[in-house]
Amino acid sequence: MELKKERGKMSANMLTKVGVLSAIAFVLMLLEFPLWFAPPFLKMDLSEVPALMGTFALGPVAGVLIQLIKNILNLAIDGTTTMAVGEFANFVVGSIFVYTAGYIYHKDKNVKNAIVGMAVGTVAMTVAMAIANYYVMIPFYAKLFGMPLDKIVAMGSAVNRHVVDFKSLILYAIVPFNLLKGLIVTLITFLLYKRVSPILHR
Repeated sequence: MELKKERGKMSANMLTKVGVLSAIAFVLMLLEFPLWFAPPFLKMDLSEVPALMGTFALGPVAGVLIQLIKNILNLAIDGTTTMAVGEFANFVVGSIFVYTAGYIYHKDKNVKNAIVGMAVGTVAMTVAMAIANYYVMIPFYAKLFGMPLDKIVAMGSAVNRHVVDFKSLILYAIVPFNLLKGLIVTLITFLLYKRVSPILHR
């Protein structure tokens, strides 16, 4: 009986932390900003930082839950301009990142594994999103809105002289965008996690 109560408290405690981190991630998701080399439909935000903290403190599944909840909150409160394609992409890319990082870290919890996890997570999400955007997401988005791929490529060409076709859009906009996002989120998480982790482990 006591064990069940203890497990119930742990579950409630974990769900509370996931909820709080999801809310913070949602707010950070609203504070998006463009990058000089990427088309306007690609915007940077730091909402993966709370998700990474959650994945390190509570496990990789918690990190994915935070990604899911923040995107549901975004759809419910802020709405969507992409028929939920953007939110789905954000969920996929963020989940790959935080799950990979959390999985590696939880094999042996130390600073080295945290750094390796975030590095591998960055590479994993970059490769996955390059493939997904080339074969599925951007073509689906274009078809959904009746927009030719050339028009999407032109958005990239307008801000990045290296973008001349669809493949170069992926190579010179999508890939560096995700690499830079992973690097920035990794640095911020690395600087903040030690200070925040005592609260997350209560």
